[in-house]
Amino acid sequence: MERRNIFLDDVRPGPEDHIVVKTAEECMLLLRDGEPVSHLSLDHDLGSKKTNGFDVVLYLLEHNLYPDHITIHSANAAAGKKMYQHLLEGKKSGSVPECVKVTHRPLPLTFS
Repeated sequence: MERRNIFLDDVRPGPEDHIVVKTAEECMLLLRDGEPVSHLSLDHDLGSKKTNGFDVVLYLLEHNLYPDHITIHSANAAAGKKMYQHLLEGKKSGSVPECVKVTHRPLPLTFS
């Protein structure tokens, strides 16, 4: 089965080889459908007062859904670090498999 890539962001354009979603709800729907995910890249601030990228992190942990690679690309330093640390704690506790690569690589809001 072919693995896909998902990019969650309401402002930035995603890489060509990624499915771009703008809300946490859209992202969780894609994750829920059971198709394997190679790379998941998450922003925190999504313009919604209800949900954000951290909700997706919690969803992954609650449902034991782990892409091969998770990147936190949020420019919100505190929230991005919180998402990253939460996933690292999951790795330490054994709830996130060791084989899952987790990176924190903030992206600017606009590209020059």
